[in-house]
Amino acid sequence: MSIPDYQSLMLPVLEIGASGESSVPLASDAIAVRFGLTNDEREQMLPSGKQRVLHNRLHWAKFYLTKAGLLESPKRGRFVITDAGRRVLASPPTELNTKYLLAIPAFRDFYRGEEEAGAADPVMEAEPPAATPEEVVDAAYKALQAALRDELLGRILQNSPAFFEQLIVELLVAMGYGGSRLNAAEQLGKSGDGGVDGVINEDVLGLDRVYVQAKRHAPGSTIGRPEIQAFTGSLVGLGASKGVFVTTSAFSAQAIDFVSRIPQRVVLINGKRLTELMVEHGVGVRISRIVEFKRLDEDFFSEDE
Repeated sequence: MSIPDYQSLMLPVLEIGASGESSVPLASDAIAVRFGLTNDEREQMLPSGKQRVLHNRLHWAKFYLTKAGLLESPKRGRFVITDAGRRVLASPPTELNTKYLLAIPAFRDFYRGEEEAGAADPVMEAEPPAATPEEVVDAAYKALQAALRDELLGRILQNSPAFFEQLIVELLVAMGYGGSRLNAAEQLGKSGDGGVDGVINEDVLGLDRVYVQAKRHAPGSTIGRPEIQAFTGSLVGLGASKGVFVTTSAFSAQAIDFVSRIPQRVVLINGKRLTELMVEHGVGVRISRIVEFKRLDEDFFSEDE
């Protein structure tokens, strides 16, 4: 069974609070058993990698129930049911969710923020999302990143082979290879069939070298094993042990399997990975907007005994 969304966890969390004082870590064990979650599901992390999905959803279920006055926090990190919560459990609704909580004035005032009383907000009138706020933010971020990568690949293919050469130079330098842009350009500046081929220093001092080949192909085409074999043959001829093959398209399964079986260390970078690296290292992109989220600083409020 998949991990329940935070609204589906509201009633179980309220029932846990009715059995005595509890916490999110303690509740997670009971919830995992109740819903038959696997170990992988218990340990699954948010895309940010900073919190378990189950803990995040339990936190928001508990938080919303607390804002509705159905739970209270007797001390840091703990929760327990209130008299109002017991009344709800005495006659439980068919669904205990955000829509139900919005009928409670205290929660409605919190959920709508500082809007004037009685002012209709079309966003708040819509069905509340099943995902937690962090999940909504993470999903929006992933969607924007995917759109950006797709746009990057499209622009690369629209530009000239010479531009593609310069792009590879910029990316490798941004990743710490080749020393300076001038040095990298000198070594990777050989024009070919829409790509670049050459040897580049792995570090600023040139203690080791990497052979680079890049192919600018339209999406849908595939780099097969024969091209990778030819590339590794060039490595052997140069006495090199490391190589990077970059393409705007993709690699066949046979090509990927081949590089896993050879003694040389060859890294394959397809179009998707190329655009990911461009975004990660700030090549061809710039910051459009910064959204900063703050959280409570527990250390600030800790008093020495």
